[in-house]
Amino acid sequence: MKIARIETFHVPPRWLFVRIEADNGTIGWGEASLEGHAEAVDGALDAMRDRFIGADPRKIEDIWQVAYRGGFYRGGPVLMSALAGLDQALWDLKGRHYGLPAWEMLGGKVRDKVRAYAWIGGDRPDDIANAAKARRQQGFTAIKMNATSEIDYLTAPKLDDVVERVRAAQNEGLDVGVDFHGRVHRPMAKQLAKLLEPLGLLFIEEPILSENPEALSQLAGLVSTPIAVGERLYSRWDFKPFLASGAVDIIQPDLSHAGGLTECRKIAAMAESYDVAVAPHCPLGPLALGACLQLAACTPNVIIQEMSLGIHYNETHDLLSFCANPDVLTPEEGFLAIPEGPGLGIEIDEIKVREAAKNRHRWRNPIWRHADGSVAEW
Repeated sequence: MKIARIETFHVPPRWLFVRIEADNGTIGWGEASLEGHAEAVDGALDAMRDRFIGADPRKIEDIWQVAYRGGFYRGGPVLMSALAGLDQALWDLKGRHYGLPAWEMLGGKVRDKVRAYAWIGGDRPDDIANAAKARRQQGFTAIKMNATSEIDYLTAPKLDDVVERVRAAQNEGLDVGVDFHGRVHRPMAKQLAKLLEPLGLLFIEEPILSENPEALSQLAGLVSTPIAVGERLYSRWDFKPFLASGAVDIIQPDLSHAGGLTECRKIAAMAESYDVAVAPHCPLGPLALGACLQLAACTPNVIIQEMSLGIHYNETHDLLSFCANPDVLTPEEGFLAIPEGPGLGIEIDEIKVREAAKNRHRWRNPIWRHADGSVAEW
């Protein structure tokens, strides 16, 4: 069996799907979505066509090693997202060839379902109580919300308002994770983390950008709230110093940014040796979530799964828009069942994908500025 074709599809709202077809007609789908940079990732995948058309798609580890090491330059969001989409599609194809879910080929299940959480509040969080109530009515028991909008080094908005928003969600009976989104610089991060500490959060996410590991270690010494990072780390080598530092309690590798299922399984195993939990980052599409569920199925230290159902970015198409079997990604009582189908377990409506991709999206995140006109973290 040989790879005959590698196709990419820019589909709304901001996703990049990868389709691999073997010469015997077997197909695999993956997701290489890198929000706001789909064109760059697509270019990296074009280069991968030169290497892998004609390769045996069952040799996933060998293809991964060639893709990572063979081009001399390695790592980073663009190359690793391209590799992630390729890797997911290879696992999907191999599973369909043998009639097995990816988790079966990775050692078998350690669980039948995984707890899920959804987003509320948007980029500039508001109307938390009603949004939390709606998620509760959907059956979710956990949610995540942004802590603040743009925030400067020293001029803080009313930090007490953040506390009140969290309490509003908790009053609906929900467990809450708070995403600082890398927006909060160290002076404000220390204050906000201390204010939130008594609320018993699931975690605080990216309280400080991961490019400032020394500040993250300092913050970890100030509060007992679990600290989560990882959506902007792209390989086991990126995660290694954070695990060794002891500053991180939960890692959040993104299976569409960090080298796919192959690499994220290795990252999770590294984290297990440090007694660190895994909560995969996934505000993306159905194939990314399907890959996450394959990881959750066979990985003991996965604790909870993000999903993008109804997320504020999904303005024209939602999580299930391109799924022919939406039931496999529909939460029940706050949990997602582990898919039993072959490969990633997600059936893609190829006709809808091809039609939607005719008008390629050009999604870009907003640019925020402070009151003085300087650029703010989004």
